[in-house]
Amino acid sequence: MNLRVTESRSVHRHLEKKSVDELIGLINQEDQSVAIRIKEALPQISGLIKAIVEKVSAGGRLFYVGAGSGGRLSVLDVIELPTTYGVPKGIFNVILAGGIERLADALEEKEDDMEEAWTKLREAAVTSKDIVVGISASGTTPFVLAALRQCKQNGIPTGCIVSNADSPIAAAAMFPVEVVTGPEFVTGSTRMKCGTAQKMILDIISTTTMIQLGRVEDNSMVNVALINDKITDRAVRMLMEKTGIADYDEAKTILLRHGSVKQALENVSKIV
Repeated sequence: MNLRVTESRSVHRHLEKKSVDELIGLINQEDQSVAIRIKEALPQISGLIKAIVEKVSAGGRLFYVGAGSGGRLSVLDVIELPTTYGVPKGIFNVILAGGIERLADALEEKEDDMEEAWTKLREAAVTSKDIVVGISASGTTPFVLAALRQCKQNGIPTGCIVSNADSPIAAAAMFPVEVVTGPEFVTGSTRMKCGTAQKMILDIISTTTMIQLGRVEDNSMVNVALINDKITDRAVRMLMEKTGIADYDEAKTILLRHGSVKQALENVSKIV
């Protein structure tokens, strides 16, 4: 790739001379373009999600592979799935450059490591039953590219989320998602529009996948883990709404006895 749009010079000049109001207005203006670019890529995103759902439904796993902002965003997405949707741990995973235990450290040098990701995938016993999705704003990150190429050689399905067109990572992926968000507000700062796009796409992927896997009923998180008072209260009111139980304490007792709204609904006879 001779020119990476993500590294192109910002169209905004002399930022240091602008006021706070000017800066936030321009940043907001740039951010508004992200959703439009994602809309253009919805067919690609749909193809990737269908592949993920097919693999997970058949007992496989999803592995995100990433470095930098994109990798860290995938960690934040995956760690919420067991509590939000009650999905067992280990089905949705992240291979992060430098290790998830170093999430708070900006180990950007690790993105050049061409061995670590594949080594960790092999340690996790990745097979063709699973799917591996690389995340890279540039579409060239060696950490991600090497892993996807190794997966391809071993018959493991792959996808990617990138922000440059016709990138090596997209070429290595069976289900590429290319969302070209253009030059960043601060030249090369891909934690901005690229990061925003990555976060939105990860939300789309995980939420749609959870719904397709039956982890949502109507529009409710019926499998949510009862991990604190706020969530337990939400689940109690959800159960009351879905069953017609008028007494809060009765509904809470039933909920806690069964452990989730889903399990309670399957055992309560007063469903309306």
